[in-house]
Formats: sequence, C-alpha cells, structure tokens
Amino acid sequence: MSIQWFPGHMTSARKKASETMARTDVVIEVLDARIPEASSNPMIRELRLFRQRPCLKVLNKADLADPAVTRAWLDHLNRQEGVKAVALSCKKPGDVARVPGLCQALAPHRNDGTKLLRIMVMGIPNVGKSTLMNALLKRRVAKVGDEPAVTKSQQTFDLGSNATITDTPGMMWPKIDHDSDGFMLAVCHAIGRNAVIDEEVARFLATLLVERYPQRLAERYKINVAALDGVGVVEAIAKRRGCLVKGGGLDLEKASLIFLQDFRDGALGQISLETPDSRRAMLEAAVSAAVAAPEAPADRG
Repeated sequence: MSIQWFPGHMTSARKKASETMARTDVVIEVLDARIPEASSNPMIRELRLFRQRPCLKVLNKADLADPAVTRAWLDHLNRQEGVKAVALSCKKPGDVARVPGLCQALAPHRNDGTKLLRIMVMGIPNVGKSTLMNALLKRRVAKVGDEPAVTKSQQTFDLGSNATITDTPGMMWPKIDHDSDGFMLAVCHAIGRNAVIDEEVARFLATLLVERYPQRLAERYKINVAALDGVGVVEAIAKRRGCLVKGGGLDLEKASLIFLQDFRDGALGQISLETPDSRRAMLEAAVSAAVAAPEAPADRG
C-alpha cells in the first residue's frame, strides 16, 4: 500500500507560505524527532533555498525518540549549510526558551535592535508547531489537537519587542516518493486516518520494532518476539489484550489501534524509526531499484 495525503487547502497554504517567506528572516521547521527526515517537507526546503533563508530545524518530541539516534541526527543536520538543528520538547518551557536566541544567531543582520527579526514557523501536520507557538508566546494563540491539519490559516504575533513570529498551517507535499516515509508519517500520526489502513500501519511498525527494538515489545506486551514477524506481533497483542470479535476471532483493528497509540504516547519507550544510516540505505536502495527497473515501452499511439 502506498500512502498519499494532500488535502486541498494545502495548495493555497503553499502559495501563502511562499509570499510570507519573502518577508521572513529565519524559518523554523518543526520536525518529529522520531522521523526527522521523513517529516521534513521537501517543498519547505525548496522555498527557503530559493529565498536563501537560514533554517532552525527543531526536532520536537525528543523525549519520545531514542537519544543516541537523535544525537546522530543533530550531527548530520548541523553539517548542512544554513541550518542549525536542536532537539527539544515543545511542552517544556525551558527547552522552548532557547529558540528565540537560536533564531537571532541565524540572522546577525537583525541584531542591532533597529529592525524586527521576522520568524516563520513551518512543518508538516501534527509535529507540534502550535504547541511551540503557544509556548513561545506564553499564551494560547494556536489550537492544539491530536489530529493532523488543525491549523488552517497563518497568524502573526509580536515575540517580545524585537521580533515577530508567523504560524503557518501544516503543509504536506503532493507525492510521497518512498513508501516507508508514508508509513512512518502514518505511525507518528502526521497523516489523516482516512488515508491509511491502521492494520497495515501497525504491521509496518511491528516489523520495524522486531528488527530494532524487540526488547521493548517483549517488555510492554509480555510476548516472545523471537519467532514473530509484524503480523505475528499484532496478533500476539490482540491475544494479550483480549481484542476479540464476536465468535472469538481476533480483533486486529482494535489491537492495531492500541499498539499505535502506545507508540505515540511513548509507552514503548524512547524509539526512533529512522537513523541517518537507515535513511541513506533506503535512498541508495531506491536509486538502485530505479536503475534496475526496465523502461516503460514507448507509446506508439
């Protein structure tokens, strides 16, 4: 299954974001620390590179991600030109308090106090942009919800006496090129549920965790994962949690939702779904597959 999700309002959101970026000094791109590259919208990169705007990449939900993997991502991202990356939790005021200073350092020409520092917050749906806005402004200015695409329009606010900050709607891109990216986004609840099949998403997550974090599954669900694949894990969770349908069969949909929510809540511990190395391997495999694929026959009319 290939997962795609691009609600209609996101086309106009992209156009408006492009206009606003022309008047922006620093872009904050909020990412999910568990999937820093999969949650990075390539359109945001294109827009800011076209305008030559520096970027503060905020790896939010760092408290849910594997700390060792997050350190590897910070090292990787901080080697990129015009980028500063920081890992934090937007729910922690102390973490968020660092953000204005980091933005100021990326725009030294706005350091003389004569002109406002103009900051723009961008990112895909449900990565924590609204939580960051509310924390920075120390009041509720943006609606926060556990569903993607809560924010639908731009809002600009004063951030102290020498800066403004603009919140933008969560913005996806028209086509997710890699199937694994679509599944990781779905696992982290960045894609609307109407675009996914929960059982397939849960099987993807279970397969990945069997490979990288089997002990977390064993500890949480008291199951022996040694001989299980993704399907077997979901079935084992259904048995352990009493997820049954009428007649005694396993309710795999209910078990899948329990499993996915456990991951999203951090009940499985600190887990990252991709690393710089796994990302590189995935991209190399995609290139190799594209090279090996036979060309489609020409249309002879």
